[in-house]
Amino acid sequence: MDGLMAADKDEKTEPATPRRRREARTKGQVARSQDLVAAVLLVTAFLGMQFLGPGIWRNLSGILTAALSSDSPMDLEENLHFAAVAAVETGKSIAPFLILLFLAIIATLYAQVGLLFTLQPLVPSLSKINPLNGIKRLFSIRSVMTALINFGKLLVVGTVAYVTMQAGAAAIVYAVTFSIYDLVPLVSSLMFDLGIKLAVALLILALLDFAWQRYRHERDLRMTKEEVKDEMRSMEGDPQIKRRRRQVQLQLAMQRLGKDVPTADVIVTNPTHVALAIQYDADTMSAPKVVAKGADYVALRIRQIASEFGIPIVERKALARALYDSVEVGQYIPERFYQAIAEILAYIYELTGQSVPAKREPVLV
Repeated sequence: MDGLMAADKDEKTEPATPRRRREARTKGQVARSQDLVAAVLLVTAFLGMQFLGPGIWRNLSGILTAALSSDSPMDLEENLHFAAVAAVETGKSIAPFLILLFLAIIATLYAQVGLLFTLQPLVPSLSKINPLNGIKRLFSIRSVMTALINFGKLLVVGTVAYVTMQAGAAAIVYAVTFSIYDLVPLVSSLMFDLGIKLAVALLILALLDFAWQRYRHERDLRMTKEEVKDEMRSMEGDPQIKRRRRQVQLQLAMQRLGKDVPTADVIVTNPTHVALAIQYDADTMSAPKVVAKGADYVALRIRQIASEFGIPIVERKALARALYDSVEVGQYIPERFYQAIAEILAYIYELTGQSVPAKREPVLV
């Protein structure tokens, strides 16, 4: 029973987390198919030759004709000038075709892995040159599957080539009777037909290979339930560190209470769960302000500090709860609470007999 539980714990059944995917992507571990790039490049080349080929052929033929039609020999300077012009014209002719191929490669790579630049796969690793690991990879299930897939590709390509050549067999047999002017278009047509069919077949196989690579990549990224739990714990932080962080935050909050509460003129409570320290100076402030507030233990500490500094403590349950929910520390009291706060301050002023609250023993009202 324990063995089965251990096996279940070590079995990778959980989908990869976003963090696991980011780490794998940083290391260059992404789902991609090199065959797809080659297949798209091949299809693009044939389609490009079909649409751009005639123009390229005319330009190159013109350059070759100009080179061979010169009756008088040219000196070195003229030869260099002609070679430079011919090179520029040749470049202009084939540039659109090369740009098309380049864009096809970039688009295919981006469609597979998106924008990714990493040097991690180039970092030397002993496991990559370990002979034992190489032997294991050679006889692994993955190697067998790769060999079967490659054999299937070869079989499909051979079948497409055989069917295409079989369809053009009659033309090939009678080609010996054709003139050179008729033979060149025939051969070109047969080669283009064979090439485009092979390219499309390779593209279909490459798409299937990409789907297989995606499936294998997702399977390799799977995690055990224990790994998922460990990652969640690491993201949330160690419990002891979190506890220590809360302790430090509480200490800082208590220190701040020790500085802010003594500046208050009155403490409003509900009476034990919530406490707010309110300050008001008619000469410098446009409205009363909350300088400290807290619940439970923090409320108790506010009342203790108020007792130490002789700040009046007033119990107003509804008002304390409303102020606690709607006013943050450092904010002025909203206008809708002016009447209630004014009554409290007036009562305290009357109780103390002074126009400004004096620091004395707390007055419980």
